Amino acid sequence: MDDDRVFKALGDPTRRKLLDLLYEKNGQTLGELCANLDMARQSATQHLGILEDANLVSTVRRGREKLHFINPVPLHEVYERWVRKFERQRLSLLHDLKTELEGE
Repeated sequence: MDDDRVFKALGDPTRRKLLDLLYEKNGQTLGELCANLDMARQSATQHLGILEDANLVSTVRRGREKLHFINPVPLHEVYERWVRKFERQRLSLLHDLKTELEGE
């Protein structure tokens, strides 16, 4: 996984919106995605390219259409590497506080 590409992709609100749209309905065409965005198809294509480069979106051709699918694996890897370890510490502190307050 290339963390820098994933973080760059997630750093833009339009790209996060595209991921949200694909989460709601996976397998959308560029036209379907653009219907929910206030931008030209060319701009949306550039954003999707960055998401594909980060492996957050994959595409499948169906006839003349190109369908876009979210790939949650890089997000899970970011969670495991960058979020989960901090979550464990916080939960451990909350457990210790609970134990102290309850006098166990």
